Amino acid sequence: MAACTVNSIPYNSTLCACLPGYVLNVASNNRCTLFTANSAIITDSGVNYYTLSFPETLFDFDSIKKFTQSQAVFLEATLVLLLSWLIMCFFLRFMKLGDGRNLWFNLRWWISRLDVCFSTRHYLDDQKVVTKRKTELGGAFSIASWILFIGLFAALLYQIILKRSIEMHNVRAINGPELTSFVNDMEFNITTVSSMSCSNLRGLGNLVTGSPGFIDQKVVSLSTFGNYSCHNSSKGPTITLKCENCKLINDNMYVSWQFVDLPNNPATAVGFEFNLSAMDNSRKKHKSFVSGTLKNGSIFDDRPVTFRGRQSNILKFNLFPRIYHNLHDLKLVQPLFHEFLPGSVSRDTNQLQSSLENPVDGLVNTTLYINFLSTYVVEINKENIMGPVSFLADLGGLYCISMGIFFYLLIQCEYRIKKLRNEDSIMRRIRNRRKAQDHWDKLRKYVMFTYGCPTLEDIYTSKKEPNCDGCMLQSIPGSRSSRKQRQLSRKDSISFYKKPSLTANKSLTCEPLGTTHEAKLHSEQMAKQQNVGTYEELPHSQPRESSIVEDSFIPPPPSLECKSGSEMDMSDVQKNLRSLYEYNIMLRDKLIAAQSLLRSSSSSKNSPQIKSNET
Repeated sequence: MAACTVNSIPYNSTLCACLPGYVLNVASNNRCTLFTANSAIITDSGVNYYTLSFPETLFDFDSIKKFTQSQAVFLEATLVLLLSWLIMCFFLRFMKLGDGRNLWFNLRWWISRLDVCFSTRHYLDDQKVVTKRKTELGGAFSIASWILFIGLFAALLYQIILKRSIEMHNVRAINGPELTSFVNDMEFNITTVSSMSCSNLRGLGNLVTGSPGFIDQKVVSLSTFGNYSCHNSSKGPTITLKCENCKLINDNMYVSWQFVDLPNNPATAVGFEFNLSAMDNSRKKHKSFVSGTLKNGSIFDDRPVTFRGRQSNILKFNLFPRIYHNLHDLKLVQPLFHEFLPGSVSRDTNQLQSSLENPVDGLVNTTLYINFLSTYVVEINKENIMGPVSFLADLGGLYCISMGIFFYLLIQCEYRIKKLRNEDSIMRRIRNRRKAQDHWDKLRKYVMFTYGCPTLEDIYTSKKEPNCDGCMLQSIPGSRSSRKQRQLSRKDSISFYKKPSLTANKSLTCEPLGTTHEAKLHSEQMAKQQNVGTYEELPHSQPRESSIVEDSFIPPPPSLECKSGSEMDMSDVQKNLRSLYEYNIMLRDKLIAAQSLLRSSSSSKNSPQIKSNET
């Protein structure tokens, strides 16, 4: 007894054959492998419709449908994005605003700036002027409404691409002259999956028309239908039938063939593969086909089988004539798979072994049955369901729905929560205060670096509430030297009172005075020091000039109103500057009066000396 390989059985004491459902694979060193294939039947009408005719290189709708299988993908993505945005805005409302300089205030402020949909549609009290308000709640709902609208718009576009039109089918009876107008190029390919070759083929060459056993049965040569051939493939022998300019008049057609045993090559098969196609002769781009694989003829189980025996395996197909009115009355035959009737099969090892040892079962019969449905014709037309008016209507409806939902939520929130009615004024007040503080800080830095007052720098760094009543500023060295040069350049400049208590290289210090009373005492002390210096310089024979330095001659400087950094604004600064300006004007008038008085006194002093010299 000969030793057989794995997944094979011996028969006739010297030969070996594969188990049921296994096929001899030449590529894998003549090993028996299990035949596995997808049994799905694929059918294509050969006609594709696109409402929008874009170039396929720019828009590949098939690739879009591959990544987006349904509208649920767009709706789920929109829901996730919408919930993420609302949750983020909800948690930001629990962050403190502070002084308007932290990150949370900036985020909440820019969210309020995004209020582009509901900026003037907020809660309003009675008898108040309508103002444009941008709130944080309005910004959050504005972006949420746009997220919802864009998501629904994407789903609408997907629906337009996927369901652009409705295919209308109408079945009506057809007459003989109209049936002869169907001229297609048809091709039938039937592959017997096995280890056989075309040398096992027998009995191919006859075509049976009509009903077998009835008066309309006819047997004609297959060459009257078209060309036929057999060629070997990697899966087994393939029978090919081609018919050019084929006019299908007969309703039923049968083509039969069989494979017989050869020495060391038994007639066995594990399945059939088929591909039937029809193509319009004038327009080659329209091609309808049906293809599939048959590996098990049983409807009770999926056990692998081997086809072998005298009973024929029948493959039934139907041919539907179709007229496409929307494609210039295209007439195309649609092949469809109808039924598979298995013949003699072996499901277990003993059954196959006994069939291999019986010479009567040494063949595989196959019959191709084609039923041409010539009684009726299917008329197909396309009706567009999405026009420009309906598209704009759907787009406007989606916009109204998106805005209406969040507008209702906004009204309800501001109606029930009174704190939300003035949240925009709170944020604007904080931002304005911060901007005023920044401007005031810039002004203080300008004064500090211009007049060299260290007290302002100390106040700025310590961030304490300053009291600037009676503050005396000193000049920086650069400004003092430039002022001296200007005084020396003037020939008519007059030097006034000298203060012996102060050295030449020592400048006045700036010390803030606490109250108005202290400012008055300070001005009186300065006036007395000036009086003392004047009496030492001027001779005692002229007491008139002492009136220049009376206590009431130079009034004290005005008191400056200084507040804390958060309460100080530009109006206070302008008020203080106006007071200093008026005080400077008054000092200038006093200076001009004192200068004229000194000139008159000096002229009166020189006149007696001239008279004495003349005498």
